[in-house]
Amino acid sequence: MKWQGRRGSDNIEDRRGQGGGGGLRLGGAGGLGVLAIVVAGWVFGVDLTPLLSGLDEAQAPASRSQLTDRQRAAGEFVSVTLADTEEVWTEVFRDQLGRSYRPAKLVLFSQVYPSACGSASAATGPFYCPSDGKVYLDTAFFDTLSRQLGAGGDFAAAYVIAHEIGHHVQDELGILSKANDLRSRMSEADSNAISVRIELQADCFAGVWANHAAAQFQSLEPGDIDEALNAAAHIGDDTLQRNAGRVPMPDSFTHGTSAQRARWFANGYRGGKVASCDTFSARSL
Repeated sequence: MKWQGRRGSDNIEDRRGQGGGGGLRLGGAGGLGVLAIVVAGWVFGVDLTPLLSGLDEAQAPASRSQLTDRQRAAGEFVSVTLADTEEVWTEVFRDQLGRSYRPAKLVLFSQVYPSACGSASAATGPFYCPSDGKVYLDTAFFDTLSRQLGAGGDFAAAYVIAHEIGHHVQDELGILSKANDLRSRMSEADSNAISVRIELQADCFAGVWANHAAAQFQSLEPGDIDEALNAAAHIGDDTLQRNAGRVPMPDSFTHGTSAQRARWFANGYRGGKVASCDTFSARSL
């Protein structure tokens, strides 16, 4: 992915080195793959957070002045990718939907940081909080994605960001609030089924972004889409549960299978349109 030397976003809040507390409240969107690991632990009564171990303590500095060159580069990468999502979704909203797009804020943090949806931490992974309209991301997650979840590459990391921004797009369109309202009135299994459709739509929106980013910025390189598809495949609920030594339990899925996640990202990438991503009307996912 070609990203160096391009415009960064003004909507980054760099809180790395600023700690915080508080308990996690469910109701935010995303959490991509790592949240699925934690959810699987809750479902099976097993602590799966050791899958997140191996992150170097030095990756969470005491203050921003102590950021390493690698961490600064990661922050710049996130900023440029976020700027790309802003330009793409501004154009898509205008041309396809006839409306304006309000960009999300993205909070970079290290270790633990408070959000309006509860504490952001390594255990929650990246997530979008609809209560404050912000994405929360510890860039150390990119190492987890590569080293422990088997999904390396800069475009895999960009897919993570685009997926979370996909939840903001859902929020802007009023989809997220309606879906979460439905979930609050359903059984756990039915609520999980709606959650899967929310997550797969965010994957599809990430694909829409990739389609337009390729055309607008000529930023994609050979192999980038394969990196995103590989990332999607490695964070499917079925794969995460198998890797945790468990038999996959579809009723507990909250993000979709590996095949579904890759398929819906590909749908968005091929179509490049919001209309390509109606997971809620799809008979088959």
